[in-house]
Amino acid sequence: MVRSAGSKQRILEYFMKNLGKIVEARDIQRASGGVVEWARRVRELRNEEGYQILSHKDRADLKPGQYLLETDKRIPAFHRNISKETRAWVLERNGYTCQMCGVAAGDPDPLGSARTVRLTIGHIIDKSKGGDDSPSNLRAICTNCNEGLQNTAPPKPDRIHLLAQIRRATIDDQRAVMQWLENKFSTPAQKKRH
Repeated sequence: MVRSAGSKQRILEYFMKNLGKIVEARDIQRASGGVVEWARRVRELRNEEGYQILSHKDRADLKPGQYLLETDKRIPAFHRNISKETRAWVLERNGYTCQMCGVAAGDPDPLGSARTVRLTIGHIIDKSKGGDDSPSNLRAICTNCNEGLQNTAPPKPDRIHLLAQIRRATIDDQRAVMQWLENKFSTPAQKKRH
């Protein structure tokens, strides 16, 4: 029995066939066999296996959703050291909400697809810039923001949703919101009195 290649291997083969060419996210997903987690496989190839897959975060001439494998030369890779327990703790701490755009796990995808929002764990300071896998450097982030696909501002939350989020927060966080609002809306004369 011949075993077919996994999605990560199919994506790597696609990049190798298109070495030095800009490829689109939809074509990478198609090459993966249509898997939902194609973006995770790209990150694994880049971060864990050392392939220099570039995105708009690396080069200004690339648009969100475009990728480029310039060379087949690999660089030293990072190893994933985030345990399942740490992932669960970070998701819980962040209220199962993307810390960049505010969407929650299971919400409809704001980019219009029929999918729902999926959350991953992202680094605040990237490992390539010296960040580590400690919980203080990790945050919940949706797959759109993690891949830089949110190139438009997310819709503003309505009052009920916003208040619901604040009510779910800790007392300390609620006080921080109150302090921020007081600072934002107080006049210079009122600020002098405080």
